[in-house]
Amino acid sequence: MYCPQGDFYVDAWGKVARNIVTHAHSDHARFGAERYLCSRTTEPLMRRRLGQITVDSLAFGESIDLNGVRVSLHPAGHVLGSAQVRIEHRGQVWVASGDYKRERDLTCEPFELVRCNTFITECTFGLPIFIWGDSEKLMADINKWWRDNREVGRTSVLLAYALGKSQRVLANLDPAIGPILLHGAVIPMTTLYGEAGMAMPTFEYANVENAKNHKGKAIVIAPPGALNTTWIRKFAPFSVAVASGWMRVRGIRRRKAADRGFVLSDHVDFPSLLQTIKETGAEHVIATHGYTSVLQRLLSERGLQASTFQTHFGDEDEGTSSPTDAAPQRSDGGSA
Repeated sequence: MYCPQGDFYVDAWGKVARNIVTHAHSDHARFGAERYLCSRTTEPLMRRRLGQITVDSLAFGESIDLNGVRVSLHPAGHVLGSAQVRIEHRGQVWVASGDYKRERDLTCEPFELVRCNTFITECTFGLPIFIWGDSEKLMADINKWWRDNREVGRTSVLLAYALGKSQRVLANLDPAIGPILLHGAVIPMTTLYGEAGMAMPTFEYANVENAKNHKGKAIVIAPPGALNTTWIRKFAPFSVAVASGWMRVRGIRRRKAADRGFVLSDHVDFPSLLQTIKETGAEHVIATHGYTSVLQRLLSERGLQASTFQTHFGDEDEGTSSPTDAAPQRSDGGSA
């Protein structure tokens, strides 16, 4: 996504001079730009992901002038630091949503509605089937599943994205049930969440020793890619659950070889997607990242100017690294 007036890109994948990044998931934050711009809370996550990069950061609501174009970042509610990009030029306002959600989340800044003339919106779950339930009840269901597994001597292995979803689940776990273990890909991002002031319960490193010591008692949070590795075997006997919006689709859980599926997404659901589009007041909506043609047709039928834009964004399942990739951290989430 390129703004020629300001000469900058948004969530670019290639080598560009300036790239504004909405959030630190690997399908949006890519190496190769000469200079990056992101929210202040995204910057540490970006540096962890991309290493030696040149980054400028803005507080939410703070604006910057880029070649006569006024740019500001506003909370998207997707994960910690996730931003919508507001772009203003000659009286016209465009907003690139990035990924966003409107549900309450203890681990990131809440979504802020930004009115605009043109709204570039994701529609990852842009079908009527995708409606999320009450998140507090869902978290209670996760704790009950863990408690039930413990009663029969099974370790609970919950698969969730290493950045965002894992921390969201972690913040809602009941540590009175038992020990909490984190896969090595989850620990670095959880540490950064703690440093950003997000409250996290005590956790331990999911290594061989802790797997043995807490067998049949613990819950283990790991990225989805860990399911197809030998790493998971040390927790046997175990029960596997997946936390994902895709669990709404019948048959997905079975294909993922999970015992349980929890419908938990960090993306906006279908009713909230339509609500957001309406509330922005946008006359033109550009659908990207998901069921774009379906959304375009629906909005056109409702009298809006709607179009689509193809991007490379997809599933942010970045967590396939070995648990040995991250050194054990303090159990309070701080650096060792």
